[in-house]
Amino acid sequence: MVMTNPSIVAPALNDTLAPMSCTGIAILLCTHQGQRFLAPQLDSIVAQSRRDWSLWVSDDRSTDQTLEILGAYRRKWGDERLSVRVGPGQGFRANFLSLACAPDIQAQYFAFADQDDLWDADKLATAAAWLDQTPASVPALYCARTRLIDEHDNTLGYSPLFQRPVTFRNALVQSIAGGNTMMYNAAARALLMEAGSDIDVQTHDWWAYMVVTGCGGNVFYDTQPKVGYRQHGANLVGSNASLSGRVQRARKLLAGRFRSMNGRNLAALQRIRHRLTSGNQAVLEEFERARQQGLAGRVMGMRRSGVYCHTSLGNLGLAAATVFKKF
Repeated sequence: MVMTNPSIVAPALNDTLAPMSCTGIAILLCTHQGQRFLAPQLDSIVAQSRRDWSLWVSDDRSTDQTLEILGAYRRKWGDERLSVRVGPGQGFRANFLSLACAPDIQAQYFAFADQDDLWDADKLATAAAWLDQTPASVPALYCARTRLIDEHDNTLGYSPLFQRPVTFRNALVQSIAGGNTMMYNAAARALLMEAGSDIDVQTHDWWAYMVVTGCGGNVFYDTQPKVGYRQHGANLVGSNASLSGRVQRARKLLAGRFRSMNGRNLAALQRIRHRLTSGNQAVLEEFERARQQGLAGRVMGMRRSGVYCHTSLGNLGLAAATVFKKF
Protein backbone atom coordinates (compact mmCIF):
# COMPACT_ATOMS: atom_id res chain seq x y z
CA MET A 1 0.00 0.00 0.00
CA VAL A 2 1.31 3.49 -0.89
CA MET A 3 0.29 6.25 1.48
CA THR A 4 -0.82 9.45 -0.25
CA ASN A 5 -2.32 11.50 2.60
CA PRO A 6 -0.85 15.01 2.17
CA SER A 7 -1.35 15.74 5.88
CA ILE A 8 1.32 13.21 6.82
CA VAL A 9 4.49 15.03 7.78
CA ALA A 10 7.86 13.36 7.41
CA PRO A 11 9.73 12.77 10.67
CA ALA A 12 12.42 15.25 11.53
CA LEU A 13 15.75 13.58 10.81
CA ASN A 14 18.94 14.25 12.69
CA ASP A 15 22.40 12.82 12.25
CA THR A 16 22.55 12.29 16.02
CA LEU A 17 19.49 11.15 17.91
CA ALA A 18 18.90 10.59 21.60
CA PRO A 19 18.96 6.83 22.21
CA MET A 20 15.82 4.93 23.05
CA SER A 21 15.92 2.79 26.15
CA CYS A 22 17.84 -0.46 25.73
CA THR A 23 15.60 -3.24 24.46
CA GLY A 24 15.93 -6.95 23.94
CA ILE A 25 16.14 -6.69 20.15
CA ALA A 26 17.20 -3.74 18.01
CA ILE A 27 15.86 -4.11 14.45
CA LEU A 28 18.10 -2.31 11.96
CA LEU A 29 16.14 -1.31 8.85
CA CYS A 30 17.62 0.60 5.91
CA THR A 31 15.37 2.43 3.45
CA HIS A 32 15.74 4.09 0.07
CA GLN A 33 12.78 4.85 -2.18
CA GLY A 34 10.87 2.15 -0.32
CA GLN A 35 7.29 3.41 -0.45
CA ARG A 36 5.88 0.51 -2.45
CA PHE A 37 6.46 -2.31 0.03
CA LEU A 38 7.47 -0.55 3.25
CA ALA A 39 4.08 -0.50 4.99
CA PRO A 40 3.49 -4.29 4.69
CA GLN A 41 6.99 -4.92 6.05
CA LEU A 42 6.34 -2.63 9.02
CA ASP A 43 3.04 -4.42 9.63
CA SER A 44 4.84 -7.77 9.68
CA ILE A 45 7.31 -6.39 12.22
CA VAL A 46 4.63 -5.13 14.60
CA ALA A 47 2.93 -8.54 14.34
CA GLN A 48 5.97 -10.33 15.83
CA SER A 49 5.26 -12.67 18.72
CA ARG A 50 8.42 -11.41 20.42
CA ARG A 51 7.50 -7.92 21.63
CA ASP A 52 10.66 -6.52 23.23
CA TRP A 53 12.00 -4.80 20.14
CA SER A 54 12.76 -1.31 18.89
CA LEU A 55 13.07 -0.35 15.22
CA TRP A 56 15.94 1.83 14.06
CA VAL A 57 15.68 3.14 10.51
CA SER A 58 18.43 4.75 8.44
CA ASP A 59 17.05 6.40 5.31
CA ASP A 60 19.38 7.07 2.39
CA ARG A 61 17.90 10.28 0.97
CA SER A 62 14.53 8.92 -0.18
CA THR A 63 12.54 11.37 -2.31
CA ASP A 64 9.35 9.29 -2.55
CA GLN A 65 6.89 8.81 0.32
CA THR A 66 9.16 6.62 2.43
CA LEU A 67 9.61 9.28 5.11
CA GLU A 68 5.90 10.05 5.23
CA ILE A 69 5.15 6.36 5.82
CA LEU A 70 7.77 6.17 8.54
CA GLY A 71 6.38 9.34 10.14
CA ALA A 72 2.89 7.87 10.27
CA TYR A 73 4.11 4.65 11.89
CA ARG A 74 6.25 6.53 14.38
CA ARG A 75 3.26 8.57 15.52
CA LYS A 76 1.21 5.37 15.80
CA TRP A 77 3.88 3.30 17.58
CA GLY A 78 5.61 6.01 19.60
CA ASP A 79 9.20 7.25 19.73
CA GLU A 80 10.20 4.39 22.02
CA ARG A 81 9.46 1.93 19.19
CA LEU A 82 10.66 3.72 16.06
CA SER A 83 13.62 6.03 15.43
CA VAL A 84 14.62 7.44 12.04
CA ARG A 85 17.94 8.96 11.01
CA VAL A 86 19.78 10.13 7.91
CA GLY A 87 21.89 7.47 6.21
CA PRO A 88 25.42 8.04 4.90
CA GLY A 89 24.24 8.17 1.27
CA GLN A 90 26.82 5.64 0.08
CA GLY A 91 24.65 2.64 -0.78
CA PHE A 92 22.99 -0.17 1.16
CA ARG A 93 26.22 -1.70 2.54
CA ALA A 94 27.37 1.53 4.16
CA ASN A 95 23.85 2.24 5.36
CA PHE A 96 23.51 -1.08 7.18
CA LEU A 97 27.00 -0.83 8.67
CA SER A 98 26.23 2.68 9.92
CA LEU A 99 23.40 1.21 12.00
CA ALA A 100 25.34 -1.88 13.07
CA CYS A 101 28.14 0.32 14.40
CA ALA A 102 26.07 3.15 15.90
CA PRO A 103 27.07 3.33 19.59
CA ASP A 104 23.75 4.84 20.70
CA ILE A 105 21.85 1.70 19.67
CA GLN A 106 21.99 -0.68 22.61
CA ALA A 107 20.30 -4.09 22.82
CA GLN A 108 20.84 -7.72 23.64
CA TYR A 109 20.33 -8.80 20.03
CA PHE A 110 20.45 -7.01 16.65
CA ALA A 111 18.46 -7.97 13.53
CA PHE A 112 18.98 -6.65 10.01
CA ALA A 113 15.78 -5.88 8.06
CA ASP A 114 15.10 -5.00 4.43
CA GLN A 115 12.39 -2.53 3.46
CA ASP A 116 10.42 -4.77 1.13
CA ASP A 117 10.18 -8.22 2.77
CA LEU A 118 7.52 -9.92 4.87
CA TRP A 119 8.45 -11.49 8.19
CA ASP A 120 6.78 -14.56 9.65
CA ALA A 121 5.28 -13.77 13.05
CA ASP A 122 7.82 -15.98 14.86
CA LYS A 123 10.92 -14.73 13.05
CA LEU A 124 12.40 -12.81 15.98
CA ALA A 125 11.32 -15.40 18.55
CA THR A 126 12.93 -18.24 16.61
CA ALA A 127 16.25 -16.44 16.20
CA ALA A 128 16.28 -15.29 19.83
CA ALA A 129 15.55 -18.82 21.09
CA TRP A 130 18.72 -20.07 19.40
CA LEU A 131 20.82 -17.07 20.49
CA ASP A 132 19.66 -17.56 24.08
CA GLN A 133 21.56 -20.86 24.11
CA THR A 134 24.91 -19.13 23.54
CA PRO A 135 26.80 -17.46 26.42
CA ALA A 136 26.65 -13.68 26.07
CA SER A 137 30.46 -13.51 25.83
CA VAL A 138 30.57 -15.70 22.70
CA PRO A 139 29.83 -14.03 19.33
CA ALA A 140 26.78 -15.65 17.77
CA LEU A 141 24.88 -15.19 14.51
CA TYR A 142 21.55 -16.69 13.44
CA CYS A 143 20.72 -16.80 9.73
CA ALA A 144 18.27 -18.76 7.60
CA ARG A 145 16.95 -19.86 4.27
CA THR A 146 14.33 -17.59 2.68
CA ARG A 147 10.98 -18.04 0.98
CA LEU A 148 10.99 -16.15 -2.31
CA ILE A 149 7.85 -14.08 -2.95
CA ASP A 150 6.68 -11.93 -5.84
CA GLU A 151 5.20 -8.44 -5.83
CA HIS A 152 1.82 -9.86 -4.79
CA ASP A 153 3.16 -11.99 -1.90
CA ASN A 154 2.90 -15.24 -3.88
CA THR A 155 5.55 -17.86 -3.15
CA LEU A 156 7.96 -18.37 -6.04
CA GLY A 157 10.27 -20.89 -4.42
CA TYR A 158 13.07 -20.95 -1.86
CA SER A 159 16.67 -19.89 -1.60
CA PRO A 160 19.28 -22.67 -1.94
CA LEU A 161 19.38 -25.22 0.86
CA PHE A 162 22.89 -25.49 2.30
CA GLN A 163 23.88 -28.49 4.39
CA ARG A 164 27.65 -28.35 4.81
CA PRO A 165 29.17 -26.83 7.98
CA VAL A 166 29.18 -23.05 8.37
CA THR A 167 32.83 -22.12 8.95
CA PHE A 168 35.41 -19.45 8.19
CA ARG A 169 36.74 -21.67 5.40
CA ASN A 170 33.39 -21.29 3.70
CA ALA A 171 32.85 -17.64 4.69
CA LEU A 172 36.04 -16.58 2.89
CA VAL A 173 34.49 -17.43 -0.48
CA GLN A 174 30.71 -17.52 0.03
CA SER A 175 27.89 -15.76 1.83
CA ILE A 176 25.31 -18.38 2.75
CA ALA A 177 22.37 -16.23 3.89
CA GLY A 178 20.84 -12.84 3.31
CA GLY A 179 21.12 -10.12 5.90
CA ASN A 180 17.32 -10.01 6.00
CA THR A 181 17.45 -13.31 7.92
CA MET A 182 20.27 -12.40 10.30
CA MET A 183 20.17 -11.70 14.02
CA TYR A 184 23.28 -11.55 16.19
CA ASN A 185 24.22 -10.92 19.78
CA ALA A 186 26.07 -8.03 21.40
CA ALA A 187 29.39 -9.89 21.36
CA ALA A 188 29.19 -10.24 17.57
CA ARG A 189 28.09 -6.63 17.30
CA ALA A 190 31.18 -5.54 19.27
CA LEU A 191 33.39 -7.15 16.60
CA LEU A 192 31.56 -5.30 13.83
CA MET A 193 32.00 -2.05 15.73
CA GLU A 194 35.71 -2.70 16.22
CA ALA A 195 36.16 -3.19 12.48
CA GLY A 196 34.20 0.02 11.88
CA SER A 197 31.45 1.20 9.57
CA ASP A 198 33.84 2.65 6.98
CA ILE A 199 35.26 -0.64 5.72
CA ASP A 200 35.03 -1.45 2.01
CA VAL A 201 33.43 -4.90 1.86
CA GLN A 202 31.12 -6.48 -0.69
CA THR A 203 28.04 -6.76 1.55
CA HIS A 204 27.22 -6.25 5.21
CA ASP A 205 25.77 -9.76 5.59
CA TRP A 206 28.73 -11.60 4.06
CA TRP A 207 30.96 -9.49 6.28
CA ALA A 208 29.02 -10.45 9.42
CA TYR A 209 29.27 -14.16 8.53
CA MET A 210 33.00 -13.80 7.93
CA VAL A 211 33.68 -11.91 11.14
CA VAL A 212 31.71 -14.19 13.47
CA THR A 213 33.10 -17.44 12.05
CA GLY A 214 36.63 -16.05 11.82
CA CYS A 215 36.66 -14.94 15.44
CA GLY A 216 35.51 -18.31 16.76
CA GLY A 217 31.86 -17.46 17.19
CA ASN A 218 28.81 -19.64 16.66
CA VAL A 219 26.70 -19.48 13.51
CA PHE A 220 23.42 -21.31 12.99
CA TYR A 221 21.90 -21.69 9.51
CA ASP A 222 18.18 -22.41 9.88
CA THR A 223 16.79 -24.50 7.03
CA GLN A 224 13.24 -23.34 7.86
CA PRO A 225 12.47 -19.97 6.21
CA LYS A 226 11.07 -17.19 8.37
CA VAL A 227 11.23 -14.38 5.81
CA GLY A 228 9.36 -13.73 2.59
CA TYR A 229 12.22 -12.38 0.44
CA ARG A 230 10.56 -10.19 -2.17
CA GLN A 231 11.76 -10.44 -5.77
CA HIS A 232 10.96 -7.44 -7.94
CA GLY A 233 12.46 -5.18 -10.55
CA ALA A 234 13.93 -2.71 -8.07
CA ASN A 235 15.90 -5.27 -6.03
CA LEU A 236 19.43 -4.08 -5.32
CA VAL A 237 20.43 -7.66 -4.51
CA GLY A 238 18.18 -10.52 -5.61
CA SER A 239 18.26 -14.24 -5.13
CA ASN A 240 20.51 -16.36 -7.35
CA ALA A 241 18.55 -19.54 -6.67
CA SER A 242 17.64 -20.09 -10.32
CA LEU A 243 19.96 -21.84 -12.77
CA SER A 244 20.25 -18.66 -14.83
CA GLY A 245 21.18 -16.72 -11.69
CA ARG A 246 23.90 -19.20 -10.84
CA VAL A 247 25.26 -19.14 -14.40
CA GLN A 248 25.35 -15.35 -14.29
CA ARG A 249 27.23 -15.51 -11.00
CA ALA A 250 29.73 -17.95 -12.52
CA ARG A 251 30.33 -15.59 -15.44
CA LYS A 252 31.04 -12.69 -13.08
CA LEU A 253 33.36 -14.94 -11.10
CA LEU A 254 35.43 -15.80 -14.16
CA ALA A 255 35.36 -12.17 -15.34
CA GLY A 256 37.37 -11.18 -12.27
CA ARG A 257 34.65 -9.74 -10.05
CA PHE A 258 35.16 -12.52 -7.51
CA ARG A 259 38.84 -11.66 -7.14
CA SER A 260 37.98 -8.01 -6.62
CA MET A 261 35.39 -8.86 -3.95
CA ASN A 262 37.83 -11.15 -2.15
CA GLY A 263 40.52 -8.49 -2.26
CA ARG A 264 38.25 -5.96 -0.56
CA ASN A 265 37.10 -8.45 2.06
CA LEU A 266 40.66 -9.54 2.82
CA ALA A 267 41.75 -5.92 3.24
CA ALA A 268 38.88 -5.35 5.69
CA LEU A 269 39.85 -8.45 7.69
CA GLN A 270 43.19 -6.81 8.53
CA ARG A 271 41.36 -4.58 11.01
CA ILE A 272 40.35 -7.54 13.15
CA ARG A 273 43.07 -10.02 12.18
CA HIS A 274 44.21 -10.11 15.81
CA ARG A 275 40.73 -11.28 16.81
CA LEU A 276 40.75 -14.33 14.54
CA THR A 277 41.42 -17.70 16.12
CA SER A 278 44.92 -19.05 15.55
CA GLY A 279 43.53 -21.73 13.25
CA ASN A 280 41.61 -19.21 11.17
CA GLN A 281 44.63 -16.92 10.99
CA ALA A 282 46.48 -19.85 9.41
CA VAL A 283 43.63 -20.43 6.95
CA LEU A 284 43.64 -16.74 6.03
CA GLU A 285 47.40 -16.70 5.51
CA GLU A 286 47.26 -19.76 3.27
CA PHE A 287 44.40 -18.29 1.24
CA GLU A 288 46.17 -14.94 0.84
CA ARG A 289 49.41 -16.67 -0.19
CA ALA A 290 47.63 -18.86 -2.74
CA ARG A 291 46.13 -15.82 -4.47
CA GLN A 292 49.64 -14.59 -5.32
CA GLN A 293 51.14 -17.86 -6.57
CA GLY A 294 51.57 -19.42 -9.98
CA LEU A 295 49.20 -22.17 -11.11
CA ALA A 296 50.76 -25.04 -9.15
CA GLY A 297 51.15 -22.89 -6.03
CA ARG A 298 47.54 -21.66 -6.28
CA VAL A 299 46.15 -25.17 -6.56
CA MET A 300 48.21 -26.51 -3.67
CA GLY A 301 47.58 -23.43 -1.57
CA MET A 302 43.83 -23.65 -2.02
CA ARG A 303 43.91 -27.30 -1.02
CA ARG A 304 45.90 -26.48 2.09
CA SER A 305 43.57 -23.62 3.02
CA GLY A 306 40.57 -25.93 2.90
CA VAL A 307 38.17 -23.25 1.63
CA TYR A 308 34.96 -24.56 0.07
CA CYS A 309 31.53 -23.70 -1.26
CA HIS A 310 28.31 -25.44 -0.25
CA THR A 311 27.34 -26.75 -3.68
CA SER A 312 29.06 -28.84 -6.34
CA LEU A 313 28.52 -26.06 -8.88
CA GLY A 314 30.03 -23.55 -6.48
CA ASN A 315 33.09 -25.70 -5.91
CA LEU A 316 33.46 -26.20 -9.64
CA GLY A 317 33.44 -22.44 -10.08
CA LEU A 318 35.97 -22.08 -7.28
CA ALA A 319 38.24 -24.60 -8.99
CA ALA A 320 37.95 -22.69 -12.27
CA ALA A 321 38.71 -19.43 -10.49
CA THR A 322 41.79 -21.04 -8.97
CA VAL A 323 43.08 -22.21 -12.35
CA PHE A 324 42.53 -18.83 -14.01
CA LYS A 325 43.59 -16.74 -10.95
CA LYS A 326 40.16 -15.19 -10.52
CA PHE A 327 39.71 -15.70 -6.77
